[in-house]
Formats: sequence, C-alpha cells, structure tokens
Amino acid sequence: MRPSSIGVVGCGLMGSGIAEVCARAGYQVKVREVSDELLARGLASIQKSLGKAVARGKASQDQAEQAMARITGTLQLSEFSDCDLAIEAAIENMNIKKEIFAELDRILPPHAILASNTSSLCITEMASVTGRGEKVLGIHFFNPVPVMPLLEFVRTILTSEDTMRAAHEFGASLGKTMVTAKDTPGFIVNRLLIPYLLDAVQVYENGLATKEDIDAAIKLGLNHPMGPLTLLDFVGLDTCLFIADAMYNEYKDSRYAAPPLLRRMVLAGHMGRKSGRGFYDYS
Repeated sequence: MRPSSIGVVGCGLMGSGIAEVCARAGYQVKVREVSDELLARGLASIQKSLGKAVARGKASQDQAEQAMARITGTLQLSEFSDCDLAIEAAIENMNIKKEIFAELDRILPPHAILASNTSSLCITEMASVTGRGEKVLGIHFFNPVPVMPLLEFVRTILTSEDTMRAAHEFGASLGKTMVTAKDTPGFIVNRLLIPYLLDAVQVYENGLATKEDIDAAIKLGLNHPMGPLTLLDFVGLDTCLFIADAMYNEYKDSRYAAPPLLRRMVLAGHMGRKSGRGFYDYS
C-alpha cells in the first residue's frame, strides 16, 4: 500500500526538496537534522521554495501554507516511529548512511519501507545492516527536487515486489516520471552522465577548446539545455568527483577515472555554483 506518513533524514539541498514535494502531495512529513541551526536553515529553504512556487503560479498561497503546515522538523530519529516510509538524504558517506539505516530499522514499524536518496552508493550494503532487506530500495530524486520530473528507483536483489509496488504508488502520487535500475554504481543517469562530464573536463584540460566553446558546441549542436562544464558547476565538482571515484572503485574502468584537473579544482575549493567558483566565476 502507498505510504501515508513520510520521514526524511536530512534537510539540506536534497532533503528539503524531498520534504517539500511530499508535503505538497498531501503527506505528513517529519524531517530530521542534526542541529537546530541546520534544521532552521532547511525549513527556511522550504518556505522560500514554496514562496517561489506561489510567485510562479505553480501553487496558491493557501496550498503553500497547507504544505508547510504538514512538515514537522525534529532532531530525533525516534520521531519516525510512526512513519510508513523513511528516505535518507544525508551526506554521501557509506558509514554514516549505515548508521542511520541501522537506527531507523530499530525505530520504524515493521511494515515501513526504508530508502536512500544516494546518487551512487550501494543500496544492498545499506540494507545489510537492517533486518528488513526486502523493504529497502533506492529512491533517487534529482536537483532541484520540486522541478525535476524524474524519480530513479534502485532495486536490490533483496527488494520485494510489494516494496516496488508501494514505491511506484508513492512516486505517482508525487507526479514524477519513474524509472527503475539495478543496484550498480551510478544506476542509470550517473552511469551515463559521469563519463560524459569527465570527457568534457579532459577536452578542456587538453586544450582542445575554450570552456565557452565546449559548452556552446554541446548546447547548440546537441540541443542540450546547458553545456557540460556549466552542468558540472551546477551539480558540484565535488559531487561529480565523489560519484566518479565510487564508480571507478567498483568497475576499475578508465571511463570513470577523474581527470587531474577535476581533482585539483576540488582540492582548491572550486566546487562550482555553491562555492562561487568552478569552471566559471559566480562571485
């Protein structure tokens, strides 16, 4: 059956977006952060996003206020004891995710589904620390969550048919288009995207063309909404490097080997839009 009460672990960029779309779809949502400061920042981000939806005519003021009223912030995972679905959207660190999964497994009711929003890490490994492997899957949202229409489900060799049916009912209730991938690094989107982005960095690093011409060539020649280096800045160079390293460690395939320039830019703190500088200057 479709879940009715949702718990979201993390109220950062992705977690806040997930909480918002769930609340707008009519779900009661509990969102957990590790500090009052981070929780307040996350809830403010949701409020701001709902305000933009109203300004753009995507929601009425009343709908926005009702959605916000459905969201409860907390610092305690124990508050998730009545949730039907918990979605982990914490930092991309396997040890941290496994700690969260183990704790949620003890807290959630027996029927509850446990999901991760990870973009590349192994769902089966997370499921291994729980006693409900058949109820664990990946539910990968895309940034910005309220805008991006895709929802990528990741099914492990343990995930049951009932869990997948419930997940699809949940995704449909959010108005998302759903795809399903096996539990392999990168799933569908990043499995194809990361080599493309790494190739673009190599083309620039090798001096084939300027960054502006690389982006213009792809944008206009392939009718993409943005060029690969602009997209890297939007996604975050550190995020791309993390996913590339995870995929390379799994496959040992040179297609996923990060170019030296990408690694050095991350070491220098040039993460893209979020840091004010990446391939382009946003200061």
